[in-house]
Amino acid sequence: MSRHPAARSLEPDPHAATRLVMQLMAIPGVSGREAAVANFIATTLRKAGLPAAAIGTDRAHTRSPSGGECGNLIVKLPGSPGMTRAPRRMFLAHMDTVPVCVGCTPAVRGRRVVSTDRATGAGADNRSGVAVVLNTALHLLKHKLPHPPLTLLFTIQEETGLIGARFASPRMLGNPKLALSYDGGSASDLVLGATGAYHLDIAVTGLASHAGTHPDQGVSAVTIAARAVADLEAHGWLGLIEKGKQRGTSNVGSVHGGSATNVVTDAVALQAEVRSHSPAFRGRIVAAWRRAFEKAARSTVNHAGKSGKVKLTVTPQYEAFKLKADDPAVRAAAAAIRAMGRTPNRRVVNGGLDANWLKSLGIPTVTLGCGTKNAHTVNDALDLPQFHQGLNLALRLATAID
Repeated sequence: MSRHPAARSLEPDPHAATRLVMQLMAIPGVSGREAAVANFIATTLRKAGLPAAAIGTDRAHTRSPSGGECGNLIVKLPGSPGMTRAPRRMFLAHMDTVPVCVGCTPAVRGRRVVSTDRATGAGADNRSGVAVVLNTALHLLKHKLPHPPLTLLFTIQEETGLIGARFASPRMLGNPKLALSYDGGSASDLVLGATGAYHLDIAVTGLASHAGTHPDQGVSAVTIAARAVADLEAHGWLGLIEKGKQRGTSNVGSVHGGSATNVVTDAVALQAEVRSHSPAFRGRIVAAWRRAFEKAARSTVNHAGKSGKVKLTVTPQYEAFKLKADDPAVRAAAAAIRAMGRTPNRRVVNGGLDANWLKSLGIPTVTLGCGTKNAHTVNDALDLPQFHQGLNLALRLATAID
């Protein structure tokens, strides 16, 4: 990969970028409440001279099951003279953080940015990615660096189902030919594939009765759920699942039910997930879950022989994907990493990414690292050397001429 000669001598200012990412970390913005983050990004770009007409939003939040304050933020930069017909590239990062990062007061501690409140994560996931993409645009504008047509996409609700990417419009994005997503740790990482996942809603119905005077008349929904989950674990269908050469995972994320200790619980609702890179094996896991819950419902009876019942609803969250080594997005990212004197660490991961949905929309997307450490925990922090390398990598990709 080569860069335009005018771009070679200008590198991002690490100190300015660090100040920028700390400003972003301090803005609350959990999934569905990203408006303040979007406003900061848009205002910063306008102050840098970008016309307001180049900044827009979509209505992805109106298609989200939980609603939301705003849609995806979309910024389009036309190609520089002589590069207007070059293939459009897209840079993206998700704006939302998990709840544990709300209230962060960021500070530099050695080679990291951390939250000064030990009960709060710093929000490096994914304000570091937002900062990389935003800083790249600011650098291009300030120094008037030549670049191909670019789209900057700041997505919503990634942490709660990849909602922004799922409901993005390729037409509104300018139909980019490849995309670079910033959401991860090492700047040498090149994620070219990710698993697929199903969400399970399980409604268990029993029969209420007085737990003190007539417990034998009840059918406990708690018992049904407990027997089913124990059965899944005993037969290797819960947690890490390995059946021959097939691999997958499953997990119960939440359980709700019951109202009083003196009532046999007649209803329990569980939320669970199933993941695998193989759609067929994912289906096998779901089938095992269905069998376990139906068996538990049939076998849990009261003194009159009445049993419980169960309803299991499967909702696809995202499909698995894996880009080929010669895909343009993979080649471009790998070339940029090598140009920095590093070796690309090609990976396929077991988590969902915005790239899952973008690939299904016809936009091949690789995910690159920018310094996140200990995501989704109170120890969430930003590794500054990796962040600065991510900045350099993004600028190389943004000024590429081949």
